[in-house]
Order: sequence, then structure tokens, then C-alpha cells
Amino acid sequence: MPRLQQAGAARPRTATVLAALLAFAALLFGATGAAAAPADVRQAAEAPQPAAAASSVSGKTYVIGTDTTFAPFEFRDAGGELTGIDMDIIRQIAKNQGFSVEIKSLGFNAALQALSSNQVDGVIAGMSITEPRKQIYDFSDPYFESGVQMAVAKSNTDVKGYEDLKGKTVTAKTGSEGETFAKSIAGKYGFTVKSLDQSATMYELVKSGNAVAVFDDYPVLAYGISQNNGLKAVSEKEKGGSYGFAVNKGKNPELLKAFNTGLADLKSSGEYQKILDKYLKDPSQAAQSSFWDLLANSFPALMKGLGNTVLVTAISFALAMLIGLLMGFLKISTSVLLRGIATTFVNIFRGTPLLVWAFFFYFGVPQLTGQPIDIWVAGVLTLSLNAGAYITEIVRGSIQSVDPGQLEASRSLGLGYAKSMQKVVVPQAFKIMTPSLINQLIIMLKDSSLLLAIGFAELLYQGQQIYAGNFRITETLLIVAVLYFVVIMLLTKLANVADKRFNK
Repeated sequence: MPRLQQAGAARPRTATVLAALLAFAALLFGATGAAAAPADVRQAAEAPQPAAAASSVSGKTYVIGTDTTFAPFEFRDAGGELTGIDMDIIRQIAKNQGFSVEIKSLGFNAALQALSSNQVDGVIAGMSITEPRKQIYDFSDPYFESGVQMAVAKSNTDVKGYEDLKGKTVTAKTGSEGETFAKSIAGKYGFTVKSLDQSATMYELVKSGNAVAVFDDYPVLAYGISQNNGLKAVSEKEKGGSYGFAVNKGKNPELLKAFNTGLADLKSSGEYQKILDKYLKDPSQAAQSSFWDLLANSFPALMKGLGNTVLVTAISFALAMLIGLLMGFLKISTSVLLRGIATTFVNIFRGTPLLVWAFFFYFGVPQLTGQPIDIWVAGVLTLSLNAGAYITEIVRGSIQSVDPGQLEASRSLGLGYAKSMQKVVVPQAFKIMTPSLINQLIIMLKDSSLLLAIGFAELLYQGQQIYAGNFRITETLLIVAVLYFVVIMLLTKLANVADKRFNK
């Protein structure tokens, strides 16, 4: 990030810092004030809005956060398009009420963080309406009444009910009704709950024998069973809660009103029931397709993800090189201050996990500044700063590996320090550092997969979306692994050819 070094820039910089602090204070006290507001004020805020409020959303575009893998409520079809009950409902309501929606598929927990940081205007993700959540979010009228069921592997004949779980491990989705219910009876029946983020991976855990049963929302479980996920339900549906659309407390009341009005219209017209029937009515076993069918159907979405992976890696590597060269030269400077700046930079970004910075840039910075950050900007900052710290050490080590006599000889021939570095030392250092830079580029390409945690649509993210809908995890991940291998091998060959050509 550029720094203003002129004396006259002190005042704008101070103003910027003060503005950021004030924004943070407003966010903090605003949240506290909302929580501490008198009951009558809260009731007034939650009271039904005038019917004209719905018209205020006409022509507007709202950003809606959702989960990545929660079929049949949200998942991607064979063409990579986001579909499901939630997606059909929000899109039909938007059409009915005259506004537009931009869907961000982030993951359940990440979607809630995005809502809290005002990166999205609302969340629809099979989200249960609970009292603790109602203290933080405003919910729409319920749009689905859910429940919880337990399932085991098809081949399992030992577990037929909760009493057969004693001493065993079960799994449930983090933050879901299934997790809440499983933990509520775990003590009574003597089993352990292992929570995971995705339904598809929970099912694989059961099929692999690492958990004997899964507790999940019954429509999700029923849909998975209909898609040959290898499980069978062994319990009756337990009474569950209601799903609702959520916005930040006290914000976007017109959007909430429009959702409720549109939902009522969908129900009265019969469109709502058609949406449910499309995904839930009389589920039949899906025909088992071949591996080649899976490859053909998923290839377009995977290619899109691969393109994003390569592009974000290329942009980030170019910025990382600039950062690494600058900090590398600072690190060999004779100035204690400049060396200290470079050392601090390296220690910070090399000493903290990459995923922490991805969440900080995408969710944390908007909360501090009040300004949303594009997911590409967050991804590039994360990768380039992390890689820049490593490249700094590569540059420093390579320059210091050049024989000091080379610099002394060039200086004795009348060349200045800068010319000596440019013409003699750096070219030799570049030959030394090239293999390490190629290695760092490959590491960056693989590290880009961590950006799926913030919803960046790279290759592994797209693979995740595919197996969330068809539950063929092993085969899908095998395809993803082969694509990574091919790209990395081609990239390595290309880099080696360039190395031989420019470093003869």
C-alpha cells in the first residue's frame, strides 16, 4: 500500500486514521446501542412496515449471501449455475417485487460474517430462526418448516436407533439444527459429535466408517439419499425449527418487507409449492452416471474455476515480485530503519497463516472502514503479500550469495554503487534466485485454493460445488487433482524454458 512521505501529507493521513477510528467506534456503539435499546423501541422497529415500503425496493440491486453446499436449498447444477429451493425463492420474490439480486456463494459461516461486515445485504441459506440469532439479525416470515433425521451407511445393520450409538462418533453440520439436536441428546445416549462444514463431507465420513451416523436436516438428507449418496435414514423426523431470510438488525427493513410480501404472493399463487415439489416431491433414485459423464458435465465449471485460479495467481505473483524486490533491497540496506521495515514486513506475513489474511481483508477491513472490498482485491492482497514476504528473503539471500568481489571489482572500474548493482550483482543474483521463484509461483498457485474459504470461485471451489450436488466426492476431487497436476507441470516446464533462455 503506498505511503505518503511528504510532510504536507501528514494531515490527510491523520484525517484518514481518525475517520477509520470514528467508523469503527460508530459500528461498535451502534451494535451496543441496538442491543441495549428499550423494548418498546425494538418493537417499533420490528413492527410491520407500510405496504408502500415494498415499492421502495423497485429497481434496486441487493447482494445476497448464501451457503456453497446445502442441496437441495443451494447447490450448483451440471452447468455450474447456482440453483435450489432458496435460490428459486429469492429470485422469484425479486422478480415479483421488482428488484434484482446478486448472489454470493460464500459458505454458511462466511455468509454470516459477510452480513455482519455489510459485504452483503441479506442471507438466505437454510438458516434456522433461533432466539440467539434474533438478537443479531432481523428475520423474515418463515419460508420452510424443517426437522432433523439420522442416517447411517447403507451397509450398516447395527445402528437402528439412538440407543445403538453408545460409545460411537456421529457427525453433523456446524451451526445447523442437526448439530444442535445431536448435542442435546449426546449425553443421554453416550455418543460423541464431530462437526463438519459440508453435508457431502459428512456423508463421506459416515461411508468411510469414521462416524457411524449423521444428523442432518431432513430435506437435505432425503435429497442426498435420492442422489445415491450411500446412506439410509433410520429415524423418524424430529421436530425442527423454521428457515428464514435474514438482514442485519435494524437495516434494510424495506428488503425484509419486500421478501415477506413476495413470499405471501408466491404461496397464494401456488408458485411456492411448485418450487418445493421441484426438489422434494417423491424423490426417486438418480440414475448412476459414468465417470466420463461426470467429467463432461463438470468440465465447463471446472474450466471456469481453473481460469480464475491461473489469473489470480498471475496477478498476485507480479505484485509479489515488486514487493519482494523492494523489501529485499531494503533488507540489505545500510539503514537500520529500512532494514527494520523490511524485517517487520517479513515477520508479519511469513509468521501468520494465509487464511487469516484472507478473512481479514474480505471481512475485517470492511468492518473497520465501512467500505466493501471486492473478492478479487481481497484474494490478490492475500496471495501477493504472503508471497512477497517469501520473495523478499529469496531476493536478499540471492544478492548476498553473489561474491562480494564482484561489487568491489565493478566499483574499482569506476562504476557507482547503483550501476554496479544493476549491471553486475543483480543479473548474477537473478540467476541464483530463478529456481526459488519458480517454486514460489507453484506454491502460490496451490495456495490460491485457500481462497475458497471466502467464496472465491477458483478450481477447488468449483469442484466443491459439483460434488455438493452429486455427492461423488472422490471422483470429482480426482478430476480436480489431475487438472492441478497438468497445469503445474506445464507451468514448471514453461518456467524452466524461460530460465534457460534468459539465464544462459
